[in-house]
Amino acid sequence: MTKRDKEIKELLDNEVNQRNNNLELTYDKPDPLLVASRYDDEFIILLCALFAYGNARLIVKLLDTFEFSLLEKSDEMIDKELDSFYYRFQNSQDIKTIFKTFKRLKQIDSLNSIFVNAYKKENSVLEGIDALIQTIHNIANYKSQGFTFLISSPFKRDKQGIIKELGNAPYKRWNMYLRWMVRDDNLDLGLWRGVDKKDLILPLDTHTFKVSQKLGLLDRQSYDLKSALLITQKLKEFDSLDPIKYDFSLYRIGQEKIKI
Repeated sequence: MTKRDKEIKELLDNEVNQRNNNLELTYDKPDPLLVASRYDDEFIILLCALFAYGNARLIVKLLDTFEFSLLEKSDEMIDKELDSFYYRFQNSQDIKTIFKTFKRLKQIDSLNSIFVNAYKKENSVLEGIDALIQTIHNIANYKSQGFTFLISSPFKRDKQGIIKELGNAPYKRWNMYLRWMVRDDNLDLGLWRGVDKKDLILPLDTHTFKVSQKLGLLDRQSYDLKSALLITQKLKEFDSLDPIKYDFSLYRIGQEKIKI
């Protein structure tokens, strides 16, 4: 490890140690995990992750208005309660559909089980994510731009059927959900079993992307899956068993505009 790498590791390790506490999740320091951490239901937590795009304060405000108990209610009740709901790219029909879809899926299988069945073939979290995305789309049987944006499209693959590193988005919200569900500390929830945290991929957003470039963890300019994988690989040099423990700190460094 170079002298510069040792300095970066020390900086990030200090950030991780300082931020690994409940004081990091407050309305003054908004993050969707603030709302997600109140629940131990994998479907509610996934809703919190999927709607986590845009301004963090507005995301928390939206999530606070959701009546998550609707996942146990009738379709008629879901239609009635969510009739005037919308959020940025999702209209009320999109939001009603995701609630109804999750309600149905909840009665069929667990998200953890669907994910692990695909993941365990090659220890690939990307295959696990893809299985969940395809399952949700199949059960929803509904198409709109807002809904597809919310759930994401299945990964693009090459002629051999392998997920492409180039040409795919970073799937930030899905990788963030995995961080929450697989890692277990004072921030992350650790509710899932059967997934090794060393296989997780950095949930690359604009903050972590810029900070990673600034620190020299990444020398590419493209905001894509390949960049997320490269930064993850670099972070494995700092902690091979838990590289994504650095994600929250990288994000906060960018969000809080800390000089590095």
